[in-house]
Amino acid sequence: MQSYARISDVTLKSNKLCLRAFQVDDLQNIYEGLSNADVIRYYGISYDSLESAKAQLCWFANLQEQGEGIWWAIHSAKDNTFYGAIGFNNFSRQHLKVEIGFWLLPEFWGKGIVSEAIKLVSNYAFNSLKVNRIEAFVESENTNSSKVLLKTGFNYEGTMMKCEIKNSKFIDISIYALLK
Repeated sequence: MQSYARISDVTLKSNKLCLRAFQVDDLQNIYEGLSNADVIRYYGISYDSLESAKAQLCWFANLQEQGEGIWWAIHSAKDNTFYGAIGFNNFSRQHLKVEIGFWLLPEFWGKGIVSEAIKLVSNYAFNSLKVNRIEAFVESENTNSSKVLLKTGFNYEGTMMKCEIKNSKFIDISIYALLK
């Protein structure tokens, strides 16, 4: 099985999108997204300053170096407008699977951007990483993410009831998967 290529070497493109490695210049974009209440409602992490958002930029780089995942900045192919992020965590070489995650700035919701980005990264995972399964774990109340996963071919596999604590309350997590 192939390991992750150096992230700087992996750019995915379509007519509409360019998915490229995060760069130091993306720090403001990361902060803008991961400090936005609408974006972080279901995301699990947030940052309250530009300085603290550096942790996410470092996480993207460390994930890649440790061979545990790969994340891309989602940009417009036409004018380089930043839309959000998409990527993989928890890469299992033993089980040939990976977990997908994504977030998008609210002004770009409902425009098909995440659907197109999911197709690009799924093709990369199946063809270059040689995985057999892409998993998504979604807070059950996050209906927008659930809809986009179903729209892009993921199957709903079930819900883990009250399996995590968030804001001092138990939450349910729905599981989706796309098989090669």
